[in-house]
Amino acid sequence: MPEEILSQSEIDALLSALSTGEMNAEEIKKEEDTQKIKVYDFKRALRFSKDQIRSLTRIHENFARILTTFFSAQLRTYVQITVASADQIPYEEFIRSIPKLTILTVYEVPPLEGNIIMEINPNIAYSMMDRVLGGYGDSMNKIDKLTEIEKKIMTRIFEQMIDQLREAWSEITDINPCLTELEVNPQFLQMISPNETVVVISLNMTIGETSGMINLCLPQVVLDPIIPKLSGHYWMQQTNKQADPENVKLLEEGIKDAKVPLAVELGSTSIKIEEFLHLELGDVIRLNQTIAEPMVVKIDKIPKFLGQPGKSGTKMAVQIMDMIVEGDEEKYE
Repeated sequence: MPEEILSQSEIDALLSALSTGEMNAEEIKKEEDTQKIKVYDFKRALRFSKDQIRSLTRIHENFARILTTFFSAQLRTYVQITVASADQIPYEEFIRSIPKLTILTVYEVPPLEGNIIMEINPNIAYSMMDRVLGGYGDSMNKIDKLTEIEKKIMTRIFEQMIDQLREAWSEITDINPCLTELEVNPQFLQMISPNETVVVISLNMTIGETSGMINLCLPQVVLDPIIPKLSGHYWMQQTNKQADPENVKLLEEGIKDAKVPLAVELGSTSIKIEEFLHLELGDVIRLNQTIAEPMVVKIDKIPKFLGQPGKSGTKMAVQIMDMIVEGDEEKYE
């Protein structure tokens, strides 16, 4: 609760009341202590820590980015998806918060137990369907009676989200999502106890000129097996884990075939512009090093080796004599 700032006149009136005995300092202190007491609703118990909610938010921010790229290509129009919020609430509150008639898809996520529910705003659903059918992405609120053709098309669209959901969740666990049901009335989805805690990830989606919300409902029974992986400590371990030796070997093999420019510098000098303009065929330019000094071998214009000139068969060559220690490159530039 924000602190209330008193004006100077209010402060003077308060001090005057205290000095005259109209107000008692002990009563004011008691009132402040009473205001600090907060009502706790046991029906809305917080099952997940802020750290775990942040981890889930991070996962679904990645999900939003992947979906943005995927649907931009599939619908061939401007698509933007971002995470709007993440909160934990009772399942009953989630059901009450969504419209009486909307698009609801249910996904099984084996090997995890339970189901994930995705609620899609009808404006978004119809806009996606219109684009798939070759339209401009127009939306409508007609949701009370979905035809069999509309159900089939929408099911195909939302089945395409499965691969993106699997990829986003792969950061913490491997799942095999499967769309099992498409419904329009949330009252028919009493799959878990009304008081069970769920995490609701709200995504804001824009398709062309149409925008709306997608709400992803993650029940506690789904998240229980992966709770240890939602801690910040786990993410730090994932960041600092050792690289796979096989991947390192493949990377090294790939780098070996990469081509880099190599140049050997015989020497350098500086001349005046006037001297440069009067250079003619046969003129000799004296370099700033002797024959006995090693030449600098550069890789992509960066000094890396010291060498001496020679021949290999009928071709000119350079023999590597020494390496330039990291940090000493400036001496040879």
